Amino acid sequence: MGRLLLNIDVPELDSAVAFYTQAVRLELRRYLFGHSVAELEGAGVAVFLLLKPAGSIGAGGQPRDYGRHWTPVHFDLVVDDLEGALRRALDAGAVAESGIESAAWGRQVRLADPYGHGFCLVEFSATGYASVADG
Repeated sequence: MGRLLLNIDVPELDSAVAFYTQAVRLELRRYLFGHSVAELEGAGVAVFLLLKPAGSIGAGGQPRDYGRHWTPVHFDLVVDDLEGALRRALDAGAVAESGIESAAWGRQVRLADPYGHGFCLVEFSATGYASVADG
């Protein structure tokens, strides 16, 4: 099996690096391709911020729009301190789309980054997903 790389299109690279390093504590590893890609690390997966201007053509021939948008793929970031992580994300420019929600497996909050991409901060209970496992 290979390695998972997470690519996130952004309209402005330096502000996106600032957001992701402040909001979710990723670390800038390096810039690539003439400063059009930033490689971040620190979440167990390499995260690449790709400079793609609004209006440029994306998948399916659709122009990119960085207003809040729905996508079937988003990321969850597991944290030990949900309130602290939420505060950092909001201070960095994230938008909360829910309050803190509790479930048998733990707690979460749904957010959007400044570029319209949704993500969740997740804090597991002691049993985590084992509390809701089938069988």
